[in-house]
Amino acid sequence: MIRPALPGDAPAITALLNHWIAHSAITFTPTPKTAAEVADSIAAKAAAGHGFFVATEGGALLGQASYGQFRAGQGYATCMEHSISLAPEARGHGLGRALMVAVEDHARAAGAHRMIAGVSGENPEGRAFHERLGYRLAAVVPQAGFKFGRFIDLVLMQKFL
Repeated sequence: MIRPALPGDAPAITALLNHWIAHSAITFTPTPKTAAEVADSIAAKAAAGHGFFVATEGGALLGQASYGQFRAGQGYATCMEHSISLAPEARGHGLGRALMVAVEDHARAAGAHRMIAGVSGENPEGRAFHERLGYRLAAVVPQAGFKFGRFIDLVLMQKFL
């Protein structure tokens, strides 16, 4: 089931995000998030009119996706960037696609024109996932990220909504 994130989802979302922060370079975030930070993010997205969704099954939270304005300023008001992550055991079952449909539909209904995906150069699965959803390469920013003692490229992909 895909539904809007609630403040009470913050601990489960935090655990999901912190798994990828600690064990991969698919996010350049180096330090674990707190449940309070995630709860603040849920509230901030809601206040801005942006979506934050979760995928649940049998009471377990298996994924999250959200979006917000790509860059600050009125000139970027219709250009959004999303974030998505799934529990390792949830990958390959259609939950990512369902979360992205929710994010894109919400953004489109709110007047967004384009969605940006920032994918780690060390995440070929993430790039392939986005390509299957119609995202196309916009740019590669060499060595934009730094994690685990190395520089990592940032692959920017885009989809017009």
